[in-house]
Amino acid sequence: MLSGILKKKNNLKKVKMKKIKNPYANYENFNCFCCSPNNPIGLRMEFFEDGDQIISYWQPKDYFQGYKNVLHGGIQTTLMDEIASWTVNIKAKTAGITSRIDVRFKKPVYINAEKITIKATLKELSRKMAVIHTQLFNPDDQLCSEAIVTYYIFPPDIAKQKLGFPGYEEFF
Repeated sequence: MLSGILKKKNNLKKVKMKKIKNPYANYENFNCFCCSPNNPIGLRMEFFEDGDQIISYWQPKDYFQGYKNVLHGGIQTTLMDEIASWTVNIKAKTAGITSRIDVRFKKPVYINAEKITIKATLKELSRKMAVIHTQLFNPDDQLCSEAIVTYYIFPPDIAKQKLGFPGYEEFF
């Protein structure tokens, strides 16, 4: 399945990259491990929309290592799961919960490197499911890990009730 999704060509025209606001940061007691700008031990991810992709640039820290100087695989998976969630917010204009993650680790990600890049593309969307292809690149633009992330999604009104989804318009 992964190779078939990766071979699909994209003919969309490129548009200027747009910063995505984090409307959740305005919520009282918001402390998401991945995207809260105020969580002192969190990942503090930020997101951009670039055509059909959602992109995040992230600086590894030494306290996220597994083996010496290598970013822990669980943190890599978390980064890809989070960007998939934001892809659902922006591209599907709703929210959901992770149903499945199929991760492939290809190269080590070194924590003493410059910023890494995480990219996500919505590949399939149905009434209840979204399938997102995520990729994590080192500073030399080499693919280090990738995942197919499947989300169970809610209609926007239910996503607002259950997950606090603020509505698509709040992200820009």
